[in-house]
Amino acid sequence: MKKTVISSAFPILSTGLGGLLCVSCTGKDNVKKFPNVLVIIADDLGYGDVSSYGSQTIQTPNIDRLSGEGLRFTQGYSTSATSTPSRYGLMTGMYPWRNKDAKILPGDAPLIIDTHVQTLPKLMQEAGYATAAIGKWHLGLGDGHVDWNTAVSPNPSDIGYEYSYIQAATNDRVPCVFVENGKVDGLDPADPIYVSYRENFDGEPTGKLNPELLKMHPSHGHDMSIVNGISRIGFMKGGKAARWTDETMAEVFVTKAKKFILEHKDQPFFMYFGLHQPHVPRVPNEKFAGKSGMGPRGDAILEADWGVGELLDYLEKLGLTENTLVIFSSDNGPVVDDGYQDQAVELLGDHQPAGPLRGGKYSLFDGGTRVPFIVRWPEEIERGKVSDAVVCQMDLVASLSELTGVPLTQQYDSRNVLNALLGKSPQGRSELVIEGIRNLAYREGDWVLIPPSEGPAYVENTGTDTGRSPEYQLYNLKTDLGQRINLATQESEKVETMKRALDKIADKAFQ
Repeated sequence: MKKTVISSAFPILSTGLGGLLCVSCTGKDNVKKFPNVLVIIADDLGYGDVSSYGSQTIQTPNIDRLSGEGLRFTQGYSTSATSTPSRYGLMTGMYPWRNKDAKILPGDAPLIIDTHVQTLPKLMQEAGYATAAIGKWHLGLGDGHVDWNTAVSPNPSDIGYEYSYIQAATNDRVPCVFVENGKVDGLDPADPIYVSYRENFDGEPTGKLNPELLKMHPSHGHDMSIVNGISRIGFMKGGKAARWTDETMAEVFVTKAKKFILEHKDQPFFMYFGLHQPHVPRVPNEKFAGKSGMGPRGDAILEADWGVGELLDYLEKLGLTENTLVIFSSDNGPVVDDGYQDQAVELLGDHQPAGPLRGGKYSLFDGGTRVPFIVRWPEEIERGKVSDAVVCQMDLVASLSELTGVPLTQQYDSRNVLNALLGKSPQGRSELVIEGIRNLAYREGDWVLIPPSEGPAYVENTGTDTGRSPEYQLYNLKTDLGQRINLATQESEKVETMKRALDKIADKAFQ
């Protein structure tokens, strides 16, 4: 067994598939290829939004299918309680707070991932995989001076994706167009696109000044340029032929994903598939509108579940199910009212989007970062199991390095938890730093320390229990999953020990 040591703090065992599969068995017919890898990340889907995680108010049969045929984690985390930082951690294997630009980005922000680093898709390319990014992006494009009417560079190809079909930022931010391999799809050169996050363009209507043009009204913010009868964040002019229709977005992304899978069914492929649901504005297709009884947010969750089912069925159709590693999760915890009057609050009823957890999107409490996390690989993972191992999305970098045998070339915060991901060990990572809005909490074993931070403890607009407090907070998740009993005073020595451990991680400077 070869041991590659990145630094004394980052040992990674690089055995590759040889330690797990019969890659070098005698006889050509016995040699197995690397598994395809499909990473599906939902957008703002909470721990309690999935029926296999205990929801009684909404049913997600296709996500549940993954649980029944694979391994469901009760302690799976994103790095952050918001989208951009979370996806940065997934793609780079690094804590996003190490990068000052890894924060919620406007739609015209530059690419925030260094194109010279060994990202997750680059690692998979080195292993011989075809790579694709389809769906939600929100990691920036270009160099900060984007002309949307020409090829945008840098783009996903510069961090390892040979094919990409993405929305530049989020559903609620301009430009409201799809970008394929760096170029706006369907753009009419006679109707160029202009984008600004500073001021409107002359003569362009906005949600604030022209509410009569809206089919969905904002509850707070989201009152700038109008696209498809919905006002967004930011200002946009032109590009009318290229603008998306929210109601068909899910089908567009699923179709592109199927096409890529078909074209690469005879070689290992790695696909990042970013669901846009249930992020605002929630405008599901008519097939799902009104079906959940919980308004557009619930309907959007049904649509997301449909998308998962479409991809699973297509893998089955092509005979790829058995040797495809599917990883399903969410970028962060849930939010109900995130800027539009869509009756999400009024129709919530008894539904608890974060389940038994406290907090949600934007929060330092576990509801902000503990998310659905399911892994299925029929050839290797026992069906229908549940794991309490602590795993994080950024651990995919080190874990897939182990799986493929491609050595890591730099320092990472990612940890090799491959045995936990495959259900071969109950042990995951022992510690984890999580991020709210540029403030941190630290988990070590069953304990979570939330240092003092400024700002409101509760945000009325979004209904966010932020976790901010002028005092230290210490919770034991084993005995207090809902994080209601602050033990900082009683466990002062534990507070000091965890403070030092967090400081040591935060002070670690990576080149």
